Amino acid sequence: MPSHIDVLCGQYDAVVRTNDEAIAADRKYLEREGPVNFYTLYRSHNYHFKLYGAMFQGRLAAAREAADGLRATIPEDLLRMESPPMADWLEAFVPMHLHALVRFGRWQELIDTPLPPDPELYAFSTALTHYAKGVAHAATGHIEQSEEQRLRFEDAVARMPETRYLFNNSCLDILAIARAMLNGELEYRKANYDEAFAFLRQAIALDDGLPYDEPWGWMQPTRHACGALLLEQDEVEAAAQLYREDLGFDATLPRPYQHPENVWALHGYHECLTRLGRHDEATIIRQRLDIAAARADVPIQASCACRTSVVR
Repeated sequence: MPSHIDVLCGQYDAVVRTNDEAIAADRKYLEREGPVNFYTLYRSHNYHFKLYGAMFQGRLAAAREAADGLRATIPEDLLRMESPPMADWLEAFVPMHLHALVRFGRWQELIDTPLPPDPELYAFSTALTHYAKGVAHAATGHIEQSEEQRLRFEDAVARMPETRYLFNNSCLDILAIARAMLNGELEYRKANYDEAFAFLRQAIALDDGLPYDEPWGWMQPTRHACGALLLEQDEVEAAAQLYREDLGFDATLPRPYQHPENVWALHGYHECLTRLGRHDEATIIRQRLDIAAARADVPIQASCACRTSVVR
């Protein structure tokens, strides 16, 4: 798959396009053989990769299309197969739409999202739904409801099978990032800023520590949220460092951990440079930001929708 090269080079348009082609090819096999077979794992990978690329571009419509296709291609009767244990390999793909809704700040849609009908079969989906609802409630100022979702999240994590994986990453490792992110978002909205940023930096460390995978095990770079909230607190230098790391503008992160040319970090870094008075550098980044933003189908106003004060 050329997508594995394209995503490392920041060629997100190519990621979306080539996975569209792969999905069309896979559809022919699906029509011939049906969905109840091991190949559904590879078909899911193509939808997953398209979603990942679309999110980096700020393309909500393409992200929704990929997420809807991903859910539709994994039937419940396949997940119920025990030999081999298909839920352990496939169920974690089902709630990927939640990452897209968080990425694009569709808070009410997340709040209204129903829980899976079978919390045992859809164990990862259940836990991730509580995480996403908790973030949505925090972002909209519903502290009590966010606290309730945090408790429900922890209960769902306690019931998570250790055998449940998303490709190279265990679901428990992925949910450890969700826990840190939810804690950070909630404490931030409670104005406990030191605790909030401690949790958000913990999320970054956990994110960086995931076993290598493409798409990455955690779909929205944790630096995007931490940087956005640092900017909201006028911690401009600290935010700029996170964006430099994410974009690969310094040697902090190994090459596979960088996300070159993504519209979210470019927006955040441009704001940092402007506020720091580094206008020559800001002009250069602005050119790259304009190119990236031209491909988005939503306004890019911050590196994370969790930030309530934005630069337009």
